[in-house]
Amino acid sequence: MKKIRLLIAAVLLCSSGPLCAAGKPNIIFILADDLAQGDLGCYGQKLIQTPHLDRMAAEGTRYNQAYCGTTVCAPSRTSLMIGQHMGHSPVRANREIARGAGQMPLPAETVTVAQILKSAGYATACMGKWGMGMFNTTGSPLKKGFDHFFGYNCQRHAHSYFPTHLFNDDQQLDLDGKTYAQDLIEKDVLGWVRQHQDGPFFLFYAITLPHGKYEIDDLGPYKDKPWTQQQKTYAAMVSRLDSDVGRLLNLLKELKLDEKTLVMFSGDNGSSLSEKSELGSFFDQSMGGKLRGFKRGLYEGGLRQAALARWPGVVPAGRVSDEPWAFWDFLPTAAELAGAHIPATCKTDGLSLVAYLKGGPAPQRDYFYWELHEGRPIQAVRFGQWKAVRNGPHAAVELFDLAKDGAEKTDLAASQPALVAKAAALLKQARVDDPNWPWVEKAKAKAKKKS
Repeated sequence: MKKIRLLIAAVLLCSSGPLCAAGKPNIIFILADDLAQGDLGCYGQKLIQTPHLDRMAAEGTRYNQAYCGTTVCAPSRTSLMIGQHMGHSPVRANREIARGAGQMPLPAETVTVAQILKSAGYATACMGKWGMGMFNTTGSPLKKGFDHFFGYNCQRHAHSYFPTHLFNDDQQLDLDGKTYAQDLIEKDVLGWVRQHQDGPFFLFYAITLPHGKYEIDDLGPYKDKPWTQQQKTYAAMVSRLDSDVGRLLNLLKELKLDEKTLVMFSGDNGSSLSEKSELGSFFDQSMGGKLRGFKRGLYEGGLRQAALARWPGVVPAGRVSDEPWAFWDFLPTAAELAGAHIPATCKTDGLSLVAYLKGGPAPQRDYFYWELHEGRPIQAVRFGQWKAVRNGPHAAVELFDLAKDGAEKTDLAASQPALVAKAAALLKQARVDDPNWPWVEKAKAKAKKKS
């Protein structure tokens, strides 16, 4: 009798909860381009207005130690889409096939989160920037599980906010060069959500803001500020990003989809600007020196994201978490939420965040790993409170205690030989050799090739 009462109670609890009542939730991942943690008010920004993202943080959870795949666009997005860290990823740098012809494509055998969700009955769309393969390659978004695409494919093309064309699926949409692209992308996003409001749907909203070059059609509240033109433009771009996220959140409320939809927001890498640069310094993107480094480096300032999650009734409101997670965790998270099978061919490095999103602890793991092949190859690993960085094949391993030194100011390698040895072993263990990403200095690789 006691077991029956417990079973009835469990059924009643489940049936009354948003997670059960919603069935398969809609899943939206909003990815900003080159946004720094310190650009948002909820992380301490004082000069740029971000009321909608600040409200999203208040209504959901803000993450202080959310990590990107690595610190440039294409490989970071690849990590998010296929659930692998850079030691296993087929894309470990921004590598353009030919000028304006798109980036190195995802291989045919890779499985994306969109393909997994589509197999579970989800409508799928990507709007904004893709950068993982043009339409005539194996990496086309339309071959990687997305029913619909709108925006830029090639990253170089995405540098212009007043482009001569965008793509609607794989069809070129010619423009006059005077139209602000985000206007069209935002319109397509809102229209697609309305069209698919009966769900379930997966939306990958890869907004290009605030990536350079710095262009905006309206300076808004910054027009008369006693700032430089670049400072006003950058602030307006971040605020435009914020307002467009707000419009999407308002639409979800209007369509009564709030309690049926997980919305995650993140940058694709940390700050793109040195703390000594005009914008980095003026807007204090290092947050008072709390984070070291920026894009194309593997210190925390380049790896940590402005990251939020919102799902009323499921994701705790007002929570701030210092526990780490990474882009490669998104695929298993989405699969669990959808009740979707992850095929054996999908070799994910990620761990599901579902329990963590709902208020529990972050999943435990042995390490986080990153590498990057822009110029000389570099790598980093975090294990527990310890972080190791190696800035090149012949560079010494640097060691930092993130619990006491989040700004990575003090290299403890000389005083911690056992931990350095452990880090060196992980840096070797975590990566698989790939002919596209050799672990050698470029100059030496060329010399070897000539010989």
